[in-house]
Amino acid sequence: MEGARRLQGQSIAVFNEGIGLLLFRWSALQTAVENEWGGRESRVKADQLVTDILSWFTQFKEPLYIDDLEDILDQGMLSLNVEVEDGSIEEVAEKLMVMHEEFLDGNFSSFENLRKANLEQATRPHTAQIVNDGEDDSDENGGDETMSIDRNSSSMNTEIPRSYSNNNSVNEPRPNVSGGADDGWAVVSNRRNKGRKN
Repeated sequence: MEGARRLQGQSIAVFNEGIGLLLFRWSALQTAVENEWGGRESRVKADQLVTDILSWFTQFKEPLYIDDLEDILDQGMLSLNVEVEDGSIEEVAEKLMVMHEEFLDGNFSSFENLRKANLEQATRPHTAQIVNDGEDDSDENGGDETMSIDRNSSSMNTEIPRSYSNNNSVNEPRPNVSGGADDGWAVVSNRRNKGRKN
């Protein structure tokens, strides 16, 4: 019975690292964390997603279905106020399932490839490009409060943030919060207004 095969011992810790490496290559997640779309705790929420996925792979006794993993990824992104509509959730879920199957067979090649890519990235300067699609356009979604990722290009970033792989936090300036609402949302000042005095 395939559902009875489980990761054991050291492979669980290595698989956990592999999940983190794979998730933080996902440009939707990486952008949400870097821009704190889920609030100041965006990094914590992303780390919790890694933990939830590891728990799902290691704790459930019944057969694992990719649809359930996609739901976990979707919920994790919604916790960061991101609605992903570009097919990347399915792509990430498939890569995680393949890596898990490889680990069960004692094959760590996909993990080694991720680790190698991370080391190569660490030697190159990190550059980020943020595209704000329709920033000056009027709101056509009727006040939808989540960011929507819907790109035609591949959603897997080839870069892995150095800050995740070695668990060092990056001291980046945080946006000014001008107020909070009862629903958990906070109003963040526009970067264009920095330096202006009213």
